[in-house]
Amino acid sequence: MNSTFVEQEKERLEYISNRHPCFGGGPNMNKGRVHLPVSPTCNIQCAFCKRSMNKLEQRPGVTNKLLEPAKAADIVDKALELCPEITVAGIAGPGDTLATHLAIDTFEIINQRHPELINCLSTNGLLLERYAEELISVGVETITVTVNATDPEILKEICLYVIYEGKKYEGITGSRILIEAQKRGIRKAAELGALIKINIVLIPGVNDGHIEEIARTVKELGAAFINIIPLIPQHIFADKCMPTCEELHKAREIAEQYLPVFRHCKKCRADACGIPGKKDVADLLYDYREVEQTFSHG
Repeated sequence: MNSTFVEQEKERLEYISNRHPCFGGGPNMNKGRVHLPVSPTCNIQCAFCKRSMNKLEQRPGVTNKLLEPAKAADIVDKALELCPEITVAGIAGPGDTLATHLAIDTFEIINQRHPELINCLSTNGLLLERYAEELISVGVETITVTVNATDPEILKEICLYVIYEGKKYEGITGSRILIEAQKRGIRKAAELGALIKINIVLIPGVNDGHIEEIARTVKELGAAFINIIPLIPQHIFADKCMPTCEELHKAREIAEQYLPVFRHCKKCRADACGIPGKKDVADLLYDYREVEQTFSHG
């Protein structure tokens, strides 16, 4: 590989790591992010995932309202006034960001209005290959893909079904479709220049013995970081146990043999805003004193 290219990639990684609180930022980082809840639906169903509309739960998949793309861009303007430290505009739900075109439409507006921001997207990766080029064209620089298994026998215990090309696939068939789509999507997005982080939900007794294989696989595909998230027991997995601190530490050490591991994840809501763990301005940003739920995506 060309030494100049390697050096440029190193500099780019360092630049984003120093500005993105979820891509290498440590506990002392004073950079912020705003999450824009524009993606209402999902094309897979995980056994631990339960999307919700409320003001109380502090977890992924939750928001208090949904935004249209134009309104989301206005929210970014307001967010920067409330928290000038914001360097990242992110879309992480509450559904999957590529199950509709709304996230891409939103980034197109934001990229024109605030080209200085890092545009960041989280996805299950089912449709990442299809939309990778378009994401790059609207300024998305960082992409997080949740990969909970690369073995369909394991994934079928986690992913209940996949909706792909208008059809619903359950069990091992759906798991194979998702795994292969994720691999193609991660590889393509990385080749196009996106910085890829892999989220893994650590589920004791299900995928805790599979972390090394996931880490090895995603490194080969071009991922740059791994983030291992402890299971939040809910939905079908409500009776599962959260991993212990020791189990989480062990999984991170295994993954770190292959890629840098991000260790400061706050498991943010889809409408989070501010500096993670330090400054939360979401209530002011979305005016949660007056709850509105008037927008429907149909």
